Amino acid sequence: QVQLVESGGGSVQTGGSLRLSCAASGFSFSTYLMAWFRQAPGKEREGVASITSIGTTTYPDSVKGRFTISKDNAKNTLYLQMNSLKPEDIAMYYCAAAPRPGRWGLLQRGMYNYWGQGTQVTVSS
Repeated sequence: QVQLVESGGGSVQTGGSLRLSCAASGFSFSTYLMAWFRQAPGKEREGVASITSIGTTTYPDSVKGRFTISKDNAKNTLYLQMNSLKPEDIAMYYCAAAPRPGRWGLLQRGMYNYWGQGTQVTVSS
């Protein structure tokens, strides 16, 4: 049974930092493509970071230089370090996993087979 459980969300002031965690179980974590997505009210779910089984990372321009995705294979845990947070970053953040890269882009929803329940991030101005 695949499980992805996010934690670490919360409320920070503009310019602050948060580190999100995703505890994974029920699949071969070290070999999977992993990603973080976010969804704000009234908006589509968008990819904010991905990391391949060999550690290659991808970010959209909106978070590049501020967010860092990483993973600890020994702990089956995915992380998202978020620095210099802005009100535009307010959203529910989701962890996602796929067995291999496919026909979709690395930050497209259709790439991913498994999803966590989400953790809320709030940024005050």
